Amino acid sequence: MERHVSSIEDVFALMDDLFAEEADRWTAKGAGWWDRFYEDRDRGVPFFRDAPDESLIAWHGAGLLPTGGRALDLGCGPGRNAIWLAQHGFTVDAVDLSPAALVWGRERAEVAGVDVRFVEASIFELGPDFADYDLVYDSGCFHHLPPHRRVSYRWLLERALKPGGAFGLVCFAWDAMGAQTPDADFYREGRLSGGVAYRDADLRRLFDWLAEIELRRMEPHGAESPLFGEDFLWAGLFRRLSSTVPAATS
Repeated sequence: MERHVSSIEDVFALMDDLFAEEADRWTAKGAGWWDRFYEDRDRGVPFFRDAPDESLIAWHGAGLLPTGGRALDLGCGPGRNAIWLAQHGFTVDAVDLSPAALVWGRERAEVAGVDVRFVEASIFELGPDFADYDLVYDSGCFHHLPPHRRVSYRWLLERALKPGGAFGLVCFAWDAMGAQTPDADFYREGRLSGGVAYRDADLRRLFDWLAEIELRRMEPHGAESPLFGEDFLWAGLFRRLSSTVPAATS
């Protein structure tokens, strides 16, 4: 047996292995769980609808988003937000682990008549060309990460988000959806219980190196609405300042 841990990434990979039954939800070891999740397109999953986030549309309407440029959609699923961004002047890279989700996204993009670069990958294994984005958007990816991967996530944002760029986040809200479990208990149990819930104070602390533009609960929208919104989710918009000092990396 080799003593193989010699870097921070080795430590993270070792900690990923503690979640043996769930690690394929955020690593490149396999996308089987997400493929099974997306294979039945007719299931009543709210975000299966071809409807962009209401918060994204609200921020755009209020002039809080960049006016075009490059956008990176993390955990894009079937592409509902990526396609909307492409329709509104962005050059979009949309990343997801699931081939089934990306096939669906490409079909939707073709119907919509827009060009989106769909990329099958773990968000933590993106190459150096995934950088200098005007907008990084995450609707539902962050809350599926174990605690140690919040560090990897910050490193990703530091590489991907250009000074002055915007970061939009949608994730589970405490007392509404997701596991309200102390971080250490996730490792004792070896599972994330469907996703991690966050308080507003948690998000402000985790992203305190960015300037907060807005953090609120999403406005609910029913199945007939052209927009997606559920009040068990946070919607947060942040901006990277040019004076931001990056954290230490591996």
